[in-house]
Amino acid sequence: MGGVDVLVGRKREKEMLMRYYESGDAEFLVLFGRRRVGKTYLIRQYFKDDFYFYATGVAPDENDKTSLHMNLERFGNSLSQYGIGKNATPVTWMEAFDLLREGILKTGSNEKKVIFLDEMPWMDTPRSSFIKALEYFWNNFASARTDILLIVCGSSSTWITKKVLNNKGGLHNRITGKILLQPFTLSECEEYFRSLDVVIDRRDIAEAYMIFGGVPYYMKYWDARYSLPQNIDRIVFYDNAPLKNEFTNLYASLFSNSSQYMEVIKALSSSNKGLSRDELIKTTGMTDGGTFSEILQNLTTSGFIKYYARFPDNIRTGLYQLIDNFSLFYQAFVEKNIGQNEHFWSDLHETPRLNAWRGYAFERLCLKHIDQIKWALGIGGISADIFSWRSKDSNPGAQIDLIIKRADRIINLCEIKFAKYEFEINKDYATKLHNKKHAFGKETGASTIHLTFVTTYGVKKNAYSNMVQSEVLLDDLFNTNSRR
Repeated sequence: MGGVDVLVGRKREKEMLMRYYESGDAEFLVLFGRRRVGKTYLIRQYFKDDFYFYATGVAPDENDKTSLHMNLERFGNSLSQYGIGKNATPVTWMEAFDLLREGILKTGSNEKKVIFLDEMPWMDTPRSSFIKALEYFWNNFASARTDILLIVCGSSSTWITKKVLNNKGGLHNRITGKILLQPFTLSECEEYFRSLDVVIDRRDIAEAYMIFGGVPYYMKYWDARYSLPQNIDRIVFYDNAPLKNEFTNLYASLFSNSSQYMEVIKALSSSNKGLSRDELIKTTGMTDGGTFSEILQNLTTSGFIKYYARFPDNIRTGLYQLIDNFSLFYQAFVEKNIGQNEHFWSDLHETPRLNAWRGYAFERLCLKHIDQIKWALGIGGISADIFSWRSKDSNPGAQIDLIIKRADRIINLCEIKFAKYEFEINKDYATKLHNKKHAFGKETGASTIHLTFVTTYGVKKNAYSNMVQSEVLLDDLFNTNSRR
């Protein structure tokens, strides 16, 4: 396992950080994203740890209790470390931010001062008045200056959204910028593996993405000496594997009532095509209401699930899909295998069960690379909406997982296939495609329909391949010219 000394990818985020740093105004930047996605690494690497002040919150213990005193003590130690204030623990958050303000006033420099508050949700312990103190510091001091770049960060997207981005009090409309840090794209994964001196082809990178979802922290455990199946066994299935308990830790770190969130995740993992709200309620046994709506919203905001309206615009009958690759992988293979077979993935290699999973996982991968698909289709600059569709009338039933409804009135019906070689359309499958396309046109009234195949190596030329109007290959999904 090697180390990474350079900041891989993140082109758009680096451009944003430069813009905020070089602006002539006070900037309040919110950085959030799921656990392990590289938020702290991004800021520390970009600024080379050259902060005016840096402090991080203290994680709750197993009973979800972290004392106010402990967080204030750590904050006070950071003040001392950066030469600000006295070497003592502030009694309140108001006092802590007053000490920070006094330190800034004493510098006498107009150079931009980067203040980085990491894992800020952990600082906001019950009845601590942390948010009130932060509001006062920003509104009555920092916002009036031109030399402050305040960056606040946290993995709890729900806390960030509720307490900061949608704040109804003193922070309302005070945020000047936000970055929702996403997992790596395929091209960033390729760059990351290269930085680790890992030689790996694009099909294996895609399969690694299906498992780890482009989360840098997961991929850092890759060992160049081993094959893909051996690495998966070492990272996930070995008795002392680093990601053995990651699923539970992941949700427990983000949501206070994590068991309910995991019930929704487990329900969605049981349906490759997604579930409606009513189907989710029935499957989980949960009560419909505000709490259930909040759980769905929080999982969506955090990037674990996605809501797809059914074509053409039926919002109420849309489907929720689990799009977090690691959660899908864990539910499919890991949960029932923990401690049973340390060579599980190697033994499963090239079996029908694994090939079936690859097909569904590749669909999720494609949903994370819509920009790259649009670019490959030559519509990168055209507005488009994404839908799914399930036939109400056809027999046998028909479903399309990815529909691109373009502003130029063309509709791409996307068939997604992860194959070891060129994908071959035989007579039976051609009939199925024809019936699916016909049912879609009849039920929706759509006229200009392009059948599009998204595959690893393309569609094999034969008597039926001419029914495909456009193709997107795996290599196209590694395109770096899209928005990210």
